[in-house]
Amino acid sequence: MGEFYTDSQRKLQTEFDTTDLADRIKDATVTEELSELQEAFINSRNMFYLSTVDELGYPSCSYKGGSIGFVRAIDSKTIVFPSYDGNGMYMSTGNIQAMSKIGLLFIDFQTPQRLRVRGEAKCIKDGPILDSYPGADLVVELTISNVWVNCPRYIHQMDLGNESPYTPAQDGKFPLALWKRVDLVQDVITDKDRAEAEALGIITIDEYEANVAAGTLL
Repeated sequence: MGEFYTDSQRKLQTEFDTTDLADRIKDATVTEELSELQEAFINSRNMFYLSTVDELGYPSCSYKGGSIGFVRAIDSKTIVFPSYDGNGMYMSTGNIQAMSKIGLLFIDFQTPQRLRVRGEAKCIKDGPILDSYPGADLVVELTISNVWVNCPRYIHQMDLGNESPYTPAQDGKFPLALWKRVDLVQDVITDKDRAEAEALGIITIDEYEANVAAGTLL
């Protein structure tokens, strides 16, 4: 395993007298591949957090959700996950194409535990792996550099029994995002989305914000 800590991290460890502790935790928990238990944990998740960085050095953190099995540890060194319909900004996937290095945070909010993964990723835009994700526009493939478990003591217990109604079905179909019905975006969305928005009813930005505040997303 190469150097895990950066110079800036080492300086803070020295300042707060945690260098020995940091080294012990690294030696005890950080690996270069997933264990079988960690693979099973990832495959049981229906959400995770994705961090990327752009060409200017700005980080971005994104929530990714879907049905259980949408993120897959296909072996001890490889994780894949889909990019579903979004807001058209392509911030995370654009960052991946430019810089490749990413971090993933997996959390179980019911039986508090969490797992951190980092490595280098690429976007796959065709082939069997994309075909295996109906409704996805591309798939991200991560080659793992490091894996480590974090203490779960600050994780709040929550019930995550309900999935998002926007998760693509087996045929790849999904409801139109509520924001695509807002009048301000009608001239920049696709013809297909505009026709569906008109059929459902165009709304104002104020109506959209009121729905979001009330938790009504369809």
